[in-house]
Amino acid sequence: MAVAIAPDGKQAVSASSDNTLKLWDLATGSELATLSGHSGSVEAVAITPDGKQAVSASNDETLKLWDLATGKVLATFIGEYGMISCAVAPDGVTVVAGDGSGRVYLLRLEGLMG
Repeated sequence: MAVAIAPDGKQAVSASSDNTLKLWDLATGSELATLSGHSGSVEAVAITPDGKQAVSASNDETLKLWDLATGKVLATFIGEYGMISCAVAPDGVTVVAGDGSGRVYLLRLEGLMG
C-alpha cells in the first residue's frame, strides 16, 4: 500500500493490506521484521528523521508509533474514521495524518519516543 525509506537509505518500511508493516534491508533486499498490531489494512507509513521510529496509518481507525529496533508499538492514536495518510515533520515530533472523512490531525510525539 505504501513505503517509506529511512533517512540513511539503509532500510525501508512497507505498509500492507495484510494488516502488517515490514522492515527491509535495502542493501540485500531481505526482510528484517514483520510488525503486527493493526486490525485493518495499513494505508500509509512514515519514518521519523532519526530513523528510529515509524508512524503507520490504518483503516482500523488508528495511527501507531513503532520502535523499529524492537518492532514494538510505542503509542496508538484512535480516530473516528479509517486513517489514510501520515507524515512526520522534519522536527521529528510533529505528525500530520488524514482520515477517510477528510479530517486532518496534528499530533506531537513528545514523551513517546521509546
